Amino acid sequence: MAEAPPEKGQIAVILVAAGRGSRAGDGIPKQYRLLFGKTVIRRTVEAFLNAFSGHEAGVRIVPVIHPDDAGVYEQSVAGLEGLDAPVFGGATRQDSVRNGLEALGNNPPLIVHIHDAARPFISPHMIKELTMAIDDKCKGVTPALNIVDTLVRKSAEGHTEAVDRDSLFAVQTPQVFVFNEILQAHRTAAHNRYTDDASLFEASGGKIKFINGDPDNFKITTANDFMKANRMLAGNLTDVRVGAGYDVHRFEPGDHVWLGGVKIPHNQSLKGHSDADVALHALTDAVLAAIADGDIGTHFSPSDETWRGAASNAFLSHACERVNAKGGLIAHLAVIIICEAPKIGPHSTAMRETIAQIAGIDISRVSVQATTTEKLGFTGRGEGIAAQATATVRLPEAEGGL
Repeated sequence: MAEAPPEKGQIAVILVAAGRGSRAGDGIPKQYRLLFGKTVIRRTVEAFLNAFSGHEAGVRIVPVIHPDDAGVYEQSVAGLEGLDAPVFGGATRQDSVRNGLEALGNNPPLIVHIHDAARPFISPHMIKELTMAIDDKCKGVTPALNIVDTLVRKSAEGHTEAVDRDSLFAVQTPQVFVFNEILQAHRTAAHNRYTDDASLFEASGGKIKFINGDPDNFKITTANDFMKANRMLAGNLTDVRVGAGYDVHRFEPGDHVWLGGVKIPHNQSLKGHSDADVALHALTDAVLAAIADGDIGTHFSPSDETWRGAASNAFLSHACERVNAKGGLIAHLAVIIICEAPKIGPHSTAMRETIAQIAGIDISRVSVQATTTEKLGFTGRGEGIAAQATATVRLPEAEGGL
């Protein structure tokens, strides 16, 4: 075990994220899919940033991505600090890792973690244990799990035979190395078929130390893995809260209204400092109320010219980000729009889709309803539109308990 942590600037992470993730099913690559409001890759990056937060060594993170994913990658990590410019991957995982290593060559670290972006549940404890394991005697270390299931080998004729599992292990990442050693091993590798860096390192003559892996540090590969990941996240969020929001805007001359992020033709418009989207305003207040974080005016002053005519999508997005910053998630959003006109029904699905996209949740977690006041009150007289909303959020258990 190392006697002291590495000095500042001497730890780097190569985050392997160039794969297509075809086994996860149709859609964008798995590393950019959402897990309760955050992409898989963002959760993985945050795991390393949090593990080294306040650590004098700090950490450099080099993402290795597919050239086609540059845009979605930037969206996924927006606002995070401590990341190097992404490096483009190659035809194989081995090529991608080597590209990441070469990118670090001009300013080489002492130690490098090589980690799959699709393993977002890596723990700070394991990251630190692996880092501290590197010393003069240990140039490479990897986590591994014992095989607990019975394994059989099937022959071409259909016969099966048991395989001795005592000498078999499931290898995980991050795999951690002395940087110069693993860089040289990659440069001199005999072939391009290695699927993990520990195997490549050993083939080059290096020795690997194994430490106990963590079953939670699994690689998201299939659709079922996403279900497992969602269950894990939900199981840690036991502080369930509900917030309410209400908003009103009067009509003024115009030819459309914005409701639920959807532009709807109408013979009047709603008056407001922003786009006057009464539905999104009510939802924003509901989300902020659920986490006791003020209201829409607290975060977006109506006297601030920055927000004149602004799309209210930004307000709801900001409120949802405040939930994510607390380690929580949006479980459900519901809004009731109260007006005589325009008709909401024809646009409700589009509103649900827009709200779900803003909040980073599935459309099944969004409800949009409409009602009238039977010609009573200001909405009944056609003077304006009101909206009432609720937001259900789940947070890590409060420090003070219930």
